[in-house]
Order: sequence, then C-alpha cells, then structure tokens
Amino acid sequence: MGRSYFVDEAVGEYLSGLQAAPGSCVTGLLAGQSSPQRDFVVLAVQTPHRESEGQLKAPKGVSPLDDIDVEWVTEHAKQVSRMLPGGLCVLGLFLVTPPELSKDAQNGLKRLIFAVEKYIIKGRLWELSEEDVTDRVTLHICSKTKKLLCKTFDVKDPKSSAKPADWKYQTGISSSWPMLTCSVEVDLQIPVTGSSSDNTDKCMKDGLRRWAKQIEAAYCLINGRQALDDSELISGQKKNPKTTNRQTLPARIFVSDEQSELGERSSALVQVCSGSMRVRGVVHCRAYIHNNKPKARHAAQAIKRDIINTVCSRVEMFLEDLCINEGSQKGLCSGQQALPRRVFAPMPISGLSVCDYMFPDESTADVAERLKEMLDCETPEEDIDTSLENNQLFSIISGFEITDSQDDDSSKHVSEIQAENHKIQKPPKYYAGVALAAAIALLATATSLLYFS
Repeated sequence: MGRSYFVDEAVGEYLSGLQAAPGSCVTGLLAGQSSPQRDFVVLAVQTPHRESEGQLKAPKGVSPLDDIDVEWVTEHAKQVSRMLPGGLCVLGLFLVTPPELSKDAQNGLKRLIFAVEKYIIKGRLWELSEEDVTDRVTLHICSKTKKLLCKTFDVKDPKSSAKPADWKYQTGISSSWPMLTCSVEVDLQIPVTGSSSDNTDKCMKDGLRRWAKQIEAAYCLINGRQALDDSELISGQKKNPKTTNRQTLPARIFVSDEQSELGERSSALVQVCSGSMRVRGVVHCRAYIHNNKPKARHAAQAIKRDIINTVCSRVEMFLEDLCINEGSQKGLCSGQQALPRRVFAPMPISGLSVCDYMFPDESTADVAERLKEMLDCETPEEDIDTSLENNQLFSIISGFEITDSQDDDSSKHVSEIQAENHKIQKPPKYYAGVALAAAIALLATATSLLYFS
C-alpha cells in the first residue's frame, strides 16, 4: 500500500483552476508536512513564468514535456523552500497537461522531482534522521478531464520506480496545528582562508555546518518541558477535531560550549587565514507541527531546523551578493553589512505563515511582490509582520583585514572591526588565540594571521 496524502480542500480548488493550453503544460510545487504515518499538503503554487515568457510552448516537433525549463523549476523550489517556516517543506511537484501529453507525463515528473531534490539538498546543513521520509509526491492533472494521478518516488534511490499513492481532500487540515516560536541569539566567528568568493563560500559553509551540528545537539525546552522523548507534545488535553484555535508554544534552545554531546574531543586548532567573518544577532524562528498525536522530539527537530535554515539562508544571500559584486570589488573587504530581516505573512488558504527576507533598502511592497511571484498569492502590505526582527540585530562582517603597504609583505598590518549592536547587552567575545595572533603579527611583522579556534 502506498503513502496517503491528506490535502487541504483549498489546494484542490487552486489546482482545479489551472489550465494548460494545447501544446503546453503547467508545472508547480506541492508543500506541506511529512510524517512517518501520513503526509499533509497545505500549499500548491505554479511555477512563475520567466520574464517576457508566456506559457511553456515547445517548438514544432518537440514535446512540451522535453521543453520544460528544469533550471527554472528548481530555482523556484529553492526560493519557496526559503519562505517556508520550520515543519514545512517542498513535498513534491504537480504537472497539468492536455490529454495528448498524459502518456509521457510520469517521465517528465520523475526527471523534475529528482532535479528539484538534488538542488534543495545542496544547501541543507542539517542531517536527515532515520525517520525522515524520502518519498516525494508527483501529481499529474489532465486539464480537460481533471483526472488526478498521484505517485511517489524515493529520491534517495535514483533508480526507484513510481509507486501509487492516495490523494485525499480534507477541510482545514492545518487550522489547529500548534505553532512553536523562539528567538535565538547567534554569535559565531568563522575564519576565511582567502579573499575570493569561492574561498569565502567554502569557509562559511564549513563554519555553519559545525554550528548546525551544535544546534542539532542542543537542549530544547517546549512550554517549559524538555523535548527529548516520544511523549506527546500536548499531553493531558482532549483533541477536538472541530476546534480552529491554534496553540502557540514557546521554545528555548540551549547550546553547550562543550563537545561531549557531539561525540567529539575539544582541541585547539591553528589555522592560517586571511581574515574572519562574524555572524551576530538575534533571529526569530517559527515552526508548525501536525496535530495527529505529535511527539515532543519531532517538534524540537522542526524548530531547530528552522533556526539552521533561516541563518544559512541569509548567509547564502550575502554570498550570492558577494559573487555578483566581486567583479567590481577586490575580493572580500572588511566592514559591516546588515543581513535581511525575517518577516512573516499569512497564507490565505491554510492560515499558516510563510516568511520572506527584507533588505534594509526594501519595503513591504517589495515583499508583497515577491509573495505574489513565488507563491501566487495576493498579500496586503498591512498583513506583513515586520516587528519580530530589527535591521540592526543581524549583521555579517569581515573580522580582520590584511592590507599591503607599498607592496612590502613585511609591512602588512592587522586591524579588527567589531559589529555594534546596542540591543545585545552581552559584551563581545574575544578569543585569546586571536588576540595572541594579532600581537605576534604586529611584533614580528608576519605576513599572515594565525587564527585559533
């Protein structure tokens, strides 16, 4: 027996309104929450057209399925993944075709689903657990008969074949899902072994990957209780299927400086570097968990993954901007740069929230425009919540800068720049190894900086 997908009726209404003209097709994403027992689909959104393009239309003699822009579909999946809070993810794809293309639709969907999964996991820094579901759903819709064909593919096996799955509509399936919220202070410093964007990208990802492991191993309190076991998230309460009240559960994350939780020995590391980058500030995190007897540890996993995702997404945006500007600037230069703050907006068809990232020079109008393009939904600007993060609470800087003086290597000097954040009262963390390395560099006029971590 295949997997069962419980789908919000509003998703069905959205899908039924999509039409594929003769000789063309419509692609899109299915998003929701997956659990070992069942899956829930709460969002469907068609792939936006590229600028100056209409519906996908193949040249004569070429099937529209072969002409699907795979790169654009995968990029859309990446952008939508960034906009989903904890607990939600891209579950699969749908494809709307006219009857004459129905026969070859499954091959096209298989090609797309593996391409999308490969693209998404490239930026994922948290580890899959044994309970994580690796089946992804594909839905083919005939634009004339509205007949649905639902199948799944196991994306961990490139040779997997399609398996049948059930597609069942329900009303308001996510209206009473509990919401977890927390604010997390981030302060990590990562050595950079070069000023090119490639080196910066690799160093940042390595540093974030180590930090992500700490978050995964951290202690989590939900509603004041430690969330480790298989106990129910909300115990002692009778489930009322008719209720639409969403319960908000505060979560707290405690990260230890010790490495015992990670099974690693703590040891000093001497690393030659040309600078360092610091990520510092407070981020707001949010996650949803289904109300089908959810377990406390699954809720903790959802909020932890949201912490990792939101920090990594913002650093990724910075690195993308660095690659664009590298041609006009000489590599990585020292300074402070505010990262985009996270804002939230309600999804009209499910009552859940999605998020976006607003740069300092942007407004809620820009956010509403992106929501329309990426999620195909109209969002009034007054419904966009910008109050949860402050522009100054999250910034990234290059911590050190080594500069040439009259092209003489022996006269290089070191300068340190600290980010200013008046909202955070904790004093800056200075590492003895860094201070010692700077002193040695100044006294011995060394040509490189030693960074201890």
